[in-house]
Amino acid sequence: MGDQFEKDVEAFFAALPAVLDAAGPNHRTRLSAYRQLMVAHRMVGFGIPEEYGGRTDVPHANRRFQELAHGRLPKEESSLGIGLNMAVPIILQFGTEEQKKRFIPAALSAAEVWCQLYSEPEAGSDLASLRTTAVLDGDEWVVNGQKVWTSGAHLSEMGVLLARTGDEPRNRGISMLLVPMKQPGVEVRPLRQMTGEAEFNEVFFTNARVPRDWVIGEVNDGWRAATGLLAHERSSLGKVGADEKREASGSAAVPFHYLFDLAMDTNRNTDPLLRQDLARAYTGEKVMGWLGQRSVHPSVGKLWRTKQARFVASLAAQISMSGAAAHVSGDKDSEFWMYHILNSPRMSLGGGTDEIQKNTIGERALGLPREPS
Repeated sequence: MGDQFEKDVEAFFAALPAVLDAAGPNHRTRLSAYRQLMVAHRMVGFGIPEEYGGRTDVPHANRRFQELAHGRLPKEESSLGIGLNMAVPIILQFGTEEQKKRFIPAALSAAEVWCQLYSEPEAGSDLASLRTTAVLDGDEWVVNGQKVWTSGAHLSEMGVLLARTGDEPRNRGISMLLVPMKQPGVEVRPLRQMTGEAEFNEVFFTNARVPRDWVIGEVNDGWRAATGLLAHERSSLGKVGADEKREASGSAAVPFHYLFDLAMDTNRNTDPLLRQDLARAYTGEKVMGWLGQRSVHPSVGKLWRTKQARFVASLAAQISMSGAAAHVSGDKDSEFWMYHILNSPRMSLGGGTDEIQKNTIGERALGLPREPS
């Protein structure tokens, strides 16, 4: 018989279908309704102090909730990754008391959805060369510049922005600001991917405004917070497990059992060479899960997750042969495999390229000499 926490989790999931049905088909409305129900049942902010909207009264609550909620959370949850896994931890680590009280409860309830404004057209892997500027004008910063590859900017109320606030070169003179996205001077342009989705965006700032006190850490010392956020990002990406929802979306590797079913359905499961690759895919999924349970360097988990996702997608295309390129509108199986096969290459780019992850592992985890600049 379960304890009170388990009963509370089950009560939340019992109430969830009716709440989502009442919210209708709009993504943002469903997301708000879903998270407000979580707040009402105290299923948010595990490990975060109560004064910021969290709860600390249940030992190992986050791990336990993830186990009990496996495969049961709505797909709208994926819109909250940047806010919950990056913005909230960095505000907790570097933010002022006022910033914690202002932003963390709103992120937990999805009153504000977040995006990450780092990469620029000429500052991707070399992030320290960014050119977006923030100039102080009285009680506000005035932001001008361009960001690119910004996931979820079209859905976001807030963004974590890196901008140049000083004259010092490279990573000196950069500050981290919290920028309101729904204001004049912020233009979001979707970038259509070969999957047909537009999960990334270009963002243009033209005299956009940020309150003076919405700087994380010290002015011109944003690089410390920036690298801290990247560690949270890679850690959260590395812990992404197999997506149990058979939908044409997501950033996780296709679960092995779907791949095995595909091999069975196409009568390829008796091919001895293919069986070796299936064994590799199964092993890779297990390793990915074990890495998520250990305190390894975040780049290790992120790199393995990318490797697994691309290998599984490649193997799915090999199993499907010429049928891999087919797309039958309305056929969920067809849409599912087409999406994941076409989507897998971008996993080697988001959150830092594979090459950057390998450099980071070599230099920071293994202590190898830095790459010449």
